[in-house]
Amino acid sequence: MIFDPISYGARADGVTDDAPAIQAAIDACTENGGGQVVLRAGKTYRSSSLHLKSFVDLHLENGSVLLASSRLEDYFRPDQPSQTHASQVGTPVTGKPSYVFLYAYGAEHAQITGNGAVDGAGSAFVRRVSPWYVTGDFYPRPTLVYTENCRHLTFRDVVMRNVAFWTLHLGGCEDVLVDAIRILNPLDVANSDGIDVDHSRYVRIRDCHVTCADDCICMKNTLGNREYPNTRGVIVSGCTLISTSAALKIGTEGVDDFEDILFSDCVIDASNRGLSVQVRDAGCVRNVSFQNISIRTRRFADSWWGCAEPIAVTAVDRASDNPCGTIENVRFTHIDCEGENGALFYGKPGAISDIRLEDVRIRLKQASRWPKNRYDLRPGEGMSVVERPSVPLLSHGVEGLEVRHSILLGFDGTPAEPQTF
Repeated sequence: MIFDPISYGARADGVTDDAPAIQAAIDACTENGGGQVVLRAGKTYRSSSLHLKSFVDLHLENGSVLLASSRLEDYFRPDQPSQTHASQVGTPVTGKPSYVFLYAYGAEHAQITGNGAVDGAGSAFVRRVSPWYVTGDFYPRPTLVYTENCRHLTFRDVVMRNVAFWTLHLGGCEDVLVDAIRILNPLDVANSDGIDVDHSRYVRIRDCHVTCADDCICMKNTLGNREYPNTRGVIVSGCTLISTSAALKIGTEGVDDFEDILFSDCVIDASNRGLSVQVRDAGCVRNVSFQNISIRTRRFADSWWGCAEPIAVTAVDRASDNPCGTIENVRFTHIDCEGENGALFYGKPGAISDIRLEDVRIRLKQASRWPKNRYDLRPGEGMSVVERPSVPLLSHGVEGLEVRHSILLGFDGTPAEPQTF
């Protein structure tokens, strides 16, 4: 069955708040056993927060826009009333989202599909700090889509854009398909992550294009969603990615373990960091594979984490009273890297082990005017951007780092050996 919000009173003029009409269509759809709530081509539906429900396909026809409200008071707050961020280690992002545009809790077989766009109206919640950096006066800012404790979800074809904070946040979900979506966020808006998989299992992310400031696709285990099982059984494949921070990442929020995660057949371009595993909390990372990935990195301003490392695997304590977990059994196979820095493997004693690079090519090449010869160890107690000559591969405190059938080339194109410090 098809449910049209215009039949429930939506004006679709880009000015009127159509949330009551769209929500009425969603409610009628789920009450009648499911179907499609269709936003029509060529129309803009301005809306305050919406609740997605079971067996509802929110379908955006090509040329339609679902435009989030620019007024903070129009947003649903999943974090109220129990969240107290001040006592938590790390950043406020360790809690549940403070503001959400599209929200689902406990839904099954819900979908967002179609070639239309969900627009986060992000410029309403940020201000420019410098020519290279935009942020907001409060934190965290509105999340575009947050699904919690849901099963059998699908996100297909849709465009998600102009977000002031995280774009698609999966919290405590199971069996999720993210297929061929586009995330188009400005490259200067802090924290505008693409896809964050948080305490979720059996997630497939495939054939997506993500452009964003901060991390494109990131695995997390936040404190706010610790009631759910740890993140495991995730496959990311066939994606094209551009990031001002890391393109494919595990961490840094990781109070529980990450297991059985596969990244393959991706292209990373013009990013401040390519592949990143950052352990800062008690959770451990094990059984992870990166394969068949092309990486091109470049430096950005120091306000962004990363110094153009194509691969960065680090494990340090977030704070003295918050010791980090371990990283083990991570494989990098058939990886081609070119950029302004080399791979970095850095951990406190005993924290990183059993790392293998096979058929990995790393070549240093200048791509920007930003300062070179730096490595980024943030965040962590006493950690910072450190001055050190860039080499194709640098390690510290790693047990069992194996490099096989790989090519390491300096800025002048001459072969180099892995270095330790």
